[in-house]
Amino acid sequence: MAKNNNGANLGFENQLWAAADKLRGHMDASEYKHVVLGLIFLKYISDTFQAKYKKLEATRETKYTDPEDRDEYAAANVFWVPKEARWEVLRAGAKQPTIGKLIDDAMVAIEKENPFLKNVLPKDYARPSLDKYRLGELIDIISTIGLGDDVSRSQDILGRVYEYFLGKFATAEGKGGGEFYTPQCVVKILVQMIEPYKGRIYDPCCGSGGMFVQSERFVKEHGGRRGDIAIYGQESNATTWKIAKMNLAIRGIDPNLGLQQADSFSNDLHKDLRADFLLANPPFNMSDWGGERLKDDVRWKFGVPPVNNANYAWIQHFIHHLSPTGISGFVMANGSMSTNTASEGEIRKSIIAGDLVDCMIALPGQLFYTTQIPVCLWFISRNKKNGKFRNRCGQTLFIDARKMGTLIDRVHRELSDEEISRIAGTYHVWRGESITPSTLAREGVGEGYKDIPGFCKSVETKDIKDHGYVLTPGRYVGAEAVEDDGIPFEKKMTDLSATLYEQFTEAQGLDKVIRKNLALLGFGK
Repeated sequence: MAKNNNGANLGFENQLWAAADKLRGHMDASEYKHVVLGLIFLKYISDTFQAKYKKLEATRETKYTDPEDRDEYAAANVFWVPKEARWEVLRAGAKQPTIGKLIDDAMVAIEKENPFLKNVLPKDYARPSLDKYRLGELIDIISTIGLGDDVSRSQDILGRVYEYFLGKFATAEGKGGGEFYTPQCVVKILVQMIEPYKGRIYDPCCGSGGMFVQSERFVKEHGGRRGDIAIYGQESNATTWKIAKMNLAIRGIDPNLGLQQADSFSNDLHKDLRADFLLANPPFNMSDWGGERLKDDVRWKFGVPPVNNANYAWIQHFIHHLSPTGISGFVMANGSMSTNTASEGEIRKSIIAGDLVDCMIALPGQLFYTTQIPVCLWFISRNKKNGKFRNRCGQTLFIDARKMGTLIDRVHRELSDEEISRIAGTYHVWRGESITPSTLAREGVGEGYKDIPGFCKSVETKDIKDHGYVLTPGRYVGAEAVEDDGIPFEKKMTDLSATLYEQFTEAQGLDKVIRKNLALLGFGK
């Protein structure tokens, strides 16, 4: 079965989406999103609860366990689900006209019993505009995401379905969808580049929490434990903040996202945080970010950002929150690499002069749902001078990935896992990190770093200065080398000319036929 970069198996998830989307009717994707994601979340916590319930019931006689003892679930880090909120109750009432109220009551009961979920779950299923018959059908569809004997696999399936649906809703919503969702291939590049094995991870504009999900997955895949990372985040959109809380809860991730949504510029919830890793996809080119009220802010160490564009406010916010050995990877609009508007050019110059820019990557267009224009990735490191990568002091790696990716539909492109590995592998080899030969072969990277025309180049800071402190990779990597096919130029021109003259002759013949036919129809001249 084919896989996409979301990690989901295209087949089951796609069929599930197709079936669920048929029930949407005239409801907008942005509204329907909360109906579906809320139910998937409810199914997840109910399944997890039910699995623990069965274990406790099985040991009732020998270990005197009580399946209705809330403390047993708290000790296992499982959400307590009251009787009226358990999935079998909702499934039994799926065909009743009161199903909307049953779901709302279930959400209220779960929030009451689990403080982490307070004011997070959707509770508007009883509204008259929501077709109750279709709602019942949706419950039947979600019921097919089964709880089998392997509980961890069942949880993983639900998590992947949730993630897959987030991506599908982002597609369905178009521009608005990108406000809560970053394409998984982009998240994978960021995570594989900065490798957040252990420490504090921060995302001040976390959307639906995709950066955290991928980071946790990375740690797990590399033999680490979930507790090896501490997650800090912030989200200014109340609805998106709730989606993030549910998305992370499904994954068993316990983040610090604050008690409510908040704007990172005007209400920084983690003022004292100095993160080991920072991952972010901030809104591009924000004009209304409150910059006129923050001109003396402590975060602007490299210069006051313009009040009509938040790009360099975000960049300095990221740097401010890095630990002395921290590294950050984030998405930015392409204009950030070369703009000289207002103070932006001077801020970029100061950041480059401070030897903070580790790597710049130009991405192909059509990766994002918010915009079809290409974007770039910045990697800022504060450990170049004193860390283990001091051999790259005064240097920046430029990677041009604009020719990579494959169209998955008419308007969206994806990077393959092999392309992502090549990008990340090139970066790690450039840094001088030890990588096994098998990994190098898999990632298509040579044992020692070498500049590759048209793809990557290591550039001294003085050379960046000579280019006016512009960070556009295409400015440095040059053109891709073209293989000589061994055919002399004169021979090529003779063959091409002969072909061209043949086409001229054929065109003249076609011209006569067309004119004759037009004359027969009475349109001749």
